[in-house]
Amino acid sequence: MAENSNPQSMQKTDAIVGNLLRAGVTLSGGIVLCGGMLYLFRHGTDAPVYRVFRGEPADLRSLRGIFHDVLSLRGRGLIQFGLLLLIATPVARVAFLAYAFARQGDRFYTLVALIVLALLALSLAGGKL
Repeated sequence: MAENSNPQSMQKTDAIVGNLLRAGVTLSGGIVLCGGMLYLFRHGTDAPVYRVFRGEPADLRSLRGIFHDVLSLRGRGLIQFGLLLLIATPVARVAFLAYAFARQGDRFYTLVALIVLALLALSLAGGKL
């Protein structure tokens, strides 16, 4: 641990991380809920066809398509965007912790957090970085 890190600074960092996680989960849950309600409002009475498998539409497989669906207020796009925010929440936590450790002068934990952040980025990119 770095010499200049004090318990008050660590408590403040813990509070920020907790609020970041809480806000990310709450925001993503709210967006998914709104998208689900919108989807059910528009398609709730549609009869499902179980004889044919239909995967997700092509527009939900890319960020551009998801953002287009969100701006068009499509239920599936909102649900997908909420799930992306849910995935981004722990990534933002690790990025903030890397910043906080660097600011406190703790080189070891900064390096560990940056390694974890790089592994998260690699796994989210499908190993194609």
